Parts: sequence; structure tokens; C-alpha cells
Amino acid sequence: MAANYSSVNRTTPFGSGDPYYNASTGYITPSQPPKKKVSNWIKFGVPIAILVIVGAVLGGVLGSRASKNSSASSAATSAIQAKNAIGIYPTGTDSLYMLPLYPATTNTAAFTTPTFISTSDANIAWPQDSFQPSNPSPTQVRSDRPRLIAPSYKWQALPNLIKHDPYLSSWNTSIFSNASQYMNLPPVPYVMDSGNGILDPARQVKQRVKVFSYVYRMTNDTKWLDRVWTELQNAAGNVTNGWGPNNSSRWNPVHFLDTAELTAAYAIAYDWLYDQWTSDQLESIRFTMIEYGLNNGVIAYDSANDPLYYGWWTNNTEGNWNCVCNNGLTMGSLAILGDDNTGIAQQLLSKTVTSALQNCALAFSSDGTWTETNDYWYFGSTGHAELASSLQSATGSTYNLLDVNPGIKLSGLFHMYATGPGSLFNYGDTGPNKYTATANSMLFYGDKFNMPQYQLFQRDQADAPDPWSMFWYDPTVLGAFWDGLALDRFFDNSTDQWASMRSSWTDENALFVAMKAGTLQGHQTHNDLDCGDFVVDALGNRFFGELGDGNYVAEGYFSNDTQGSERWLYYRKRTEGQNTILVDAANQNVLAAPTVNFDSSGTAQGSSTVFQAPSGSTAYFIADLASAYFNVTSFSRGVRLINQRQQVLVQDEITASAAVMWRAHTNATVAFANNNQTATLTIGSSTMEVQLLNPPAGAQFSTMPAERLSTDPPTPVGWPDQPNTGVTVLTISLPSGQYTLEVLMTPQWPGVQSSSYVQPSSVPLSQWSLTSHP
Repeated sequence: MAANYSSVNRTTPFGSGDPYYNASTGYITPSQPPKKKVSNWIKFGVPIAILVIVGAVLGGVLGSRASKNSSASSAATSAIQAKNAIGIYPTGTDSLYMLPLYPATTNTAAFTTPTFISTSDANIAWPQDSFQPSNPSPTQVRSDRPRLIAPSYKWQALPNLIKHDPYLSSWNTSIFSNASQYMNLPPVPYVMDSGNGILDPARQVKQRVKVFSYVYRMTNDTKWLDRVWTELQNAAGNVTNGWGPNNSSRWNPVHFLDTAELTAAYAIAYDWLYDQWTSDQLESIRFTMIEYGLNNGVIAYDSANDPLYYGWWTNNTEGNWNCVCNNGLTMGSLAILGDDNTGIAQQLLSKTVTSALQNCALAFSSDGTWTETNDYWYFGSTGHAELASSLQSATGSTYNLLDVNPGIKLSGLFHMYATGPGSLFNYGDTGPNKYTATANSMLFYGDKFNMPQYQLFQRDQADAPDPWSMFWYDPTVLGAFWDGLALDRFFDNSTDQWASMRSSWTDENALFVAMKAGTLQGHQTHNDLDCGDFVVDALGNRFFGELGDGNYVAEGYFSNDTQGSERWLYYRKRTEGQNTILVDAANQNVLAAPTVNFDSSGTAQGSSTVFQAPSGSTAYFIADLASAYFNVTSFSRGVRLINQRQQVLVQDEITASAAVMWRAHTNATVAFANNNQTATLTIGSSTMEVQLLNPPAGAQFSTMPAERLSTDPPTPVGWPDQPNTGVTVLTISLPSGQYTLEVLMTPQWPGVQSSSYVQPSSVPLSQWSLTSHP
């Protein structure tokens, strides 16, 4: 008899409208921030992936693997003991941006160069996998269960490792706590969100299945097994009132991400709990997965018989869709291979791996940048890592999914350098709720590419507590990710072209500046018209930042990336919605092909969390952006750090035959002085002074609301812009002409006298060098 969940709340839990995006207002102002951080600027639209995170955290360098010998083993033991004596490195998590807070101290025994220690000590190292096929094939799987990501030898070793590693212990506690929270909730309700499908419910089901399955295997308490079955029955529609349409489209294959994530959830349940299910339960799970998941995958890969375009993502889609969809189908197929008498698993495995090699794996640019946006890296890299890890554990090979593109190895650096004290350099779309999409692919990539700094960086993050982390993390990792890590990095792939500069990796109040150029096409229609866009963090606040998503279901939002696309009618996607120059109140040219120049003093942080940049430490990024504009003869923008990384200079040199407007979005309060050539930005108790140096005639600061200009073409009928409550645009407006605009940004650092700040001499961008400014 089917379970009765008639009391389950099946109305949307998200309020009215689109749950992913309509609730995203750009800026949320906490009335009383619970910690010393008081910035109003909060990254929006991407809630933390996990319902509750309860770990102890809440309270340029190449890695190495040390050689294995007797002296090395002794050193390994000592180093591990030192690591464990310290425990969790951060002393807490910032309540505003959910980033780790590091103590102002140093410990030379642990805060050292990142490395993996080579040891066979069962207290601190994983055993070797005995499954090593000489001629691996995607359709030849290991004989033992589980197959997916966490083979049985790892489950056997895990309890002992948890006892001896503070991070594994903390994550384990967090996962158990999350499981208890989920247990108190009803089964995931079916919520169809306009054109965005059931992606949120699908990822919630996957999230719960992972956590419940993990806790069952760690405890053998059948209440967790029973709850997995309840969630599976619910999502199969085997409850009163059902779950979606009662046909093969129950998992919404027209938005195939939904189908893929649910298929992955069922694959995890089938595989991780294989020995606990009865034969009838296995048959039921297998039938549901095939009926609503894998069968639709076959349709997706048969373009001649795919009238509803389930499989548009199978070709020419170098982005997260290809990664997530192929991963779900692959995990489902691997889970039932050998039990499946329909042949569908083998049929799909002959297609998904090849498609992922030709699409998903190429979504990483040559410099490691994810070609969509920083936030979509979470979805794409999670799908890619789950896919590669599942194939490795189940069949003994990743089939070049990690090797076909050298940029994959650099992906972790992309994520690290895109992360500032005020969250990500989150240009473009920031995407739907993450749930199961975390940054824990960093742990997988760190292990596979011998990049210990990836693991050391990610283990301190708020989204680290997750079942995947328990098996991707290598407890032999030692050191501090920041030790020897350059403060600056340039990402030079022509599609992206961006730079990251900072004053410290471990000070939550550090100065952070990032700026981009790059093309305005080729980003899976997730980008903005934003050549020259920048963000600035200082004093624990984001003083200039991004607006993020528009409304994903708005008419024409994803139509195309041509010049006339309806996408560019929406303020948050228009050039005026970015921190860049606006010419003739018009959008940038989508055929932009900027050229860029970057240089850095190469300053790297040492082992201490306390770091002061030495004299002469600097970095700069210059972009020729003339091709991004109409009515422009020449235009270059440069940004640089000056005065030992205490101040920022943004310099524009432009010749335009139409009106010019300098624009930057802030949610600080703004006050003017010096004939409006000085603006003081205040967020809480923190201030930043913004000065217009050597101003051209008529140049002065003013402010505008963050809303469309009166001259803009209208948005499609019924689809107004989202409000950007609390956002102010700092502007400089000038008529057509030739100008040099020099904007100096000076955070008012505690304890620093005004005489310590500098006003640099005017230096043309063509003459910028590492020594051209103080």
C-alpha cells in the first residue's frame, strides 16, 4: 500500500513568483549584523547549499607529495600531529559572506608549504584501491558495492580516519546534524517553477538521499534507510496526490537538469544501500529510474525522435548543462549495470562519456576560468567531478575527462582567485539555489592533480561538510594554502580575460580588486554586457559590486546573445547595470574583442596569517575596450593597487563622439565634498574615500538610482526590471570628447594616518609599469 503523505505541503515554499530569482533583490540590509561585519552588500540569489552547517568552522604554488621512507614517515607523523593539535584552522565563519575567519597568528609547524605526505599509516591515510583493471571500460564495473564515488574499502577506513582528522570529524558531525534537520521535514514537495522546472526539488531530493544514505552506512540505524525509501517513493509519485504528472515526464525532461539530478539521487540510493534493499525495492528503484530518467536520456540522445528537444544540451554545449545531465545519466547507468535487462545502461554509457569529453570538459577555459560565470562553475564542476569520480570508482578510469583539457587542472586557481573577502567576483548570472552544487570539486581536483592547496582552501569553507568531501579529502594534506601563494593572478583566455589582486589571503578586511574584459558572446547566455566591470572589497565590505541575476523566466532572457537580444533590455544585463563606462546611454557591442595587459610584482604571502605587503608591491590590469563600444575612437581602462596595496586607482582614457558616463554600483551611503570631486562611501562604521584626480572640465561625482534610464527601450510587456533596493550608482557624466578620468579609492584603514595615503601623479596608461606609481 502506498504511503499517505496527503498532509505534505505542496504549495510553493518560496512565496510568490520565481523561487530562484524574483526573491533576489540585489541587496539585503541586515538590521543588526550579528558580527563585526556590517556591510549591507550581500551576495544574493545563491543561498548556501546546505540547510544548516554546523561544523567546528562555525565557532602560483605547486603542490607536492613527500617521498615515502623511514625518515619521511617519521616526519609525516610529526607533521600530522602538529596539524591535529591545531585542529580546524579558522576560528569562525563570517556571518555575512560565509567565508572563513583566520586567527592573526603563525605556526611554522603547520602553516607551511602545501603538500601531501606519503604514508601508509592507517590512522591518517586512505588504503589503496585493489580494483585496478588493466583495460577499463565504462561498461565493466567493479564486483563489490558501492560503485559510485565511495567504494567499500573507503567506508571501512573512514571511521578510523574520522577519529584522527579534525576536518573529517567536523564534517561528519555537520552531516549528522543536517540529516537530523532534514528528518524533521516532510518529504520534498513537488514545486513546478514556471519555465525553470523542478530543479530545486530535484536537488533537494539528491541532497537528502546523499545525507540519509551516508548516515545509515555510518550507523546501521534503519530509520535513515526508511527515510531514503520514503523520499524515493515520494519522488516516484507513489504517494497520495502523487508527485508531478503521472506519465513518463514526471521528472520534467524538457528541463533535463531536473531529470538528471533525480536520476543521480536514485543512483546513489540504489548503489550505496544496495545490500540493504530487498529485491522488490531494488526492482522498484530501478524501474522508476529507467521510466522517468534513463528512458528520457535515450530520447535526448536520439535527435531524430526528440520532438520536445530533451537533448539540446548533448552537442555544442560547453557548460554546466552538459556536465550535470551527462553525470546523472552516467551515475544512473553505472548503478544498475548488471541488474538492468533492458540494455539501456550500456546504451547510454556509450554516449554520455563521449559527449562529456566533447562538451563538459571543454567548458573550462585554457586558464581555468569557467566560461559561463563564477557561480555556474559550482554546477559545472560538481557535475564534472561527480562524473569523473563515479567512473573512476566504478570502472577504474576517468577516460580522459581530467586530461582532455589542461584548463581543468587550473580550475581550482580560478575559484580561489575569484573569491574575495566580500564573496565572489560574481559577474553575470549567479544561478539558482545550489543545494548539492558545492565547491567540493576542489577536494577531488586537489587529489587528482596533486594540488594540495585546493584541498587546504576548500576544507575551511562553509560548504565543505558534505558526503562527497568525506571521500574526496586526503587526510595526509598538510600546510596552509596561502603559504607561497601569489596575491595576484591574470586569466588571459580571450573569452574571459580578467585579473584578481589583493592585499592578503587571510585577512577578512583585506583589499580585493577584480576586473574583467573578455568577449561578450560564448558564455552560454549567462554573461552581461560588462567589459571593464570591476568589484572592490575593503574593511570587510564590498564597496562596489554586482547586481547578479535578472528574472530567468522573463521573456527573452535566454533568447540569444546577439546585439538585438531581448536579454539586453533588462537593467541587470545592460551595460548601464555594470561598473564600467557607458557611452551614448547604449549597450556595448557584443562583437567586442578586447586586448589586455597585466603585470604584478609577484608578491606572495608567507606562512603567517598576518601579512603586510612590502614596499613596491603592486599589480595592474589594462584593457583596450574600444571594440566594445559604438561611437568610440579609443578607450582603455586600467586598474592598479598602489601604496603597498592600500589604495586603488581606476583610470580611463577615452575618446568618444557621444556622451560618456562613468558608473559604479554601491549600497554605501554617499556624501560629497570638494565641489563633488570627492565622494565618501560609508557602510556601517567603515568608510572609503573616492577622489577624482586631475578632473577634466565639468567632471564631478553625482549619484543615480540603480534603475533603467528614461531613454532605454522598454522591457517586454509584463516583464519589468527587478528593483535594486538600496543600491546607488556613483557616476561621472560628460559630453562627447577626449578624457582621462582618474578615480582614486582609499579605504580608511584603522590606525593609518591620512598622511600615509598618497595621491599619485598622472601617468598615461601606455606608460604604466611596476614602478610608475607609489
